[in-house]
Amino acid sequence: MLLQDLHLHHFKNHSGSDLAFGKQVNCLLGDNGSGKTNVLDAVHYLCHTKSYFNPIDGQNITHEETHMLIKGSFLRHDQLEQVSCAVERGVKKVFRRNEKAYDRMADHIGRFPAVMIAPDDAALIHEGSDFRRKWLDSVISQFDRSYLQQVMDYNKALNQRNMLLRYFAENRTWDATALEPWDAQLIPLAVAIRRRRETFLTKFAPVFQTVHQEITGGAERVGLSYVTAVEPVEEEFLQSLLAAQGDDRRLRRSTMGIHKDDVRFELAEHPLKRFGSQGQQKSFLIALRLAQRAHIEEATGVQPILLLDDIFDKIDEKRVQALMAHVTSGAFGQVFITDTDLGRIPELFAATGADVRVFEVKNGEAIAQEPVAAPNFDA
Repeated sequence: MLLQDLHLHHFKNHSGSDLAFGKQVNCLLGDNGSGKTNVLDAVHYLCHTKSYFNPIDGQNITHEETHMLIKGSFLRHDQLEQVSCAVERGVKKVFRRNEKAYDRMADHIGRFPAVMIAPDDAALIHEGSDFRRKWLDSVISQFDRSYLQQVMDYNKALNQRNMLLRYFAENRTWDATALEPWDAQLIPLAVAIRRRRETFLTKFAPVFQTVHQEITGGAERVGLSYVTAVEPVEEEFLQSLLAAQGDDRRLRRSTMGIHKDDVRFELAEHPLKRFGSQGQQKSFLIALRLAQRAHIEEATGVQPILLLDDIFDKIDEKRVQALMAHVTSGAFGQVFITDTDLGRIPELFAATGADVRVFEVKNGEAIAQEPVAAPNFDA
């Protein structure tokens, strides 16, 4: 899959930008605040229906403007497809594929996969389990529509159950039988979601470990493990729900279920958060995202676009070179990468012989530069 071109209108600091991209590596270079990361975020918008950095659509409109528009042309399975996102302040956004608006945003998920690697990924390590669950759900949803629907259905039933628990507390009453209809919905969904998450991580972990070895030279042992209190059998999980009713009543929320799951990140069988250096943590996250990209490609047959934002901080030169070699090896697909150093990325990629297109970004305007020539080793 390739993104051939991109049009931005009143998106963040881009009042009006038109870019035509190369098939392999596209470098966006400029000072901090110039708007290069916003180009990556616009690509993420078209692929995932939302910003990677700010989920509030209205806050992505250029200041003092009333609307924004992002449009792109994708080549997918040898078919040219147009995707657009229009947002007006105070109005629900409109997402279109080939000029036809979606009735449900969820129907777009997975059609145009993209994987972002950005400094904000550190939240996966340092923040709560909800960040890691969202990552897990977003990856599986890219290639399994039924899973996405199950998660949505589970969350709806969970919200209703929690509303009922709050009602009981506010009115100083209790009726356990009133929870039964919601439990009947939650139980099969929770068991199915648990099974899907466990299956995914079992297959994904070896891919992740292989990628991590490639970019670190096997310097560290890393691992992923699934943490859940949901039993794999519906009747057993029912008993856990019943046993948790005392805590549910006291805390006014559901305390048992797949909404409490976690993924443990491990370095040499110890928690990465506590024992990993900044460089080790960043290498872990880069490998995690690259493995995510590889798994989606294997599952769907579509090469996800790779978006690399400010990846050079806190990793050594050896790992940088290994990363560049990895993303340009074989038929890797399309890559977008940002940097503040105007010479570093073109020089790194020129040594690989990759097809590189460079854009210098200034004040929300991206200007195409001369293509980077591969070195002539016969000269």
